[in-house]
Amino acid sequence: MNDPDPHRTIAKLVASGVTVRDPQTTYVDEDVKVGEGTILYPGVILESGSVIGAGCTIHARVRITGCRLAENVVVLDGSILEDSTVDAGASIGPYALLRPGSDIGVGAKVGNFVETKATRLGAGSKASHLTYLGDAVIGDNVNIGAGTITCNYDGENKHRTTIEDGAFIGSNVALVAPVSIGAGAYVGAGSTITGDVPAGALAVGRGRQVIKEGWVEKRRGKKPEGE
Repeated sequence: MNDPDPHRTIAKLVASGVTVRDPQTTYVDEDVKVGEGTILYPGVILESGSVIGAGCTIHARVRITGCRLAENVVVLDGSILEDSTVDAGASIGPYALLRPGSDIGVGAKVGNFVETKATRLGAGSKASHLTYLGDAVIGDNVNIGAGTITCNYDGENKHRTTIEDGAFIGSNVALVAPVSIGAGAYVGAGSTITGDVPAGALAVGRGRQVIKEGWVEKRRGKKPEGE
């Protein structure tokens, strides 16, 4: 529910031990709860149904709607969080998008330009940049490389990706759901994975590199003069 007097809401937060860097550009709905010691930077919007724990840092131009954040969460600039939960000590952003149903574990990291939807990211796991994780269950201490995507939609139905504890997913990997990556398994960079990977295994699914020496000069030699 929106507060008819937003300045009053901000004043209450400050009185309860919340630091608001710029009250003129910070908007907090009346029913939002913010814990003591939390810092709100300029341009933050906290919308109805949100609960922000103690000691959090919410950086500039962040919008949070219907979310629950535990203590000591950091949300970096430009991020949007919708109907999701974030456990203690996790880091979100900058410019991350948590869509509804995201559940981010203790100390986990959702980095810059990462999008999650209906996904559990386990404790200590990290997706640091340029990644889409949809309809996924990801265990603890998993590394998700840059450019990884879960291919969850076949045009008619959504499918689940499961990544078990301690797995390592290299950069630019496509995980074609439904698919499961076992505990401690490795997936090589640039792979397209269409079948389950056993625990402790290495999966590589990419075309073999081909080198043709002298190809450029031969090609140029066939061009008409003057081109």
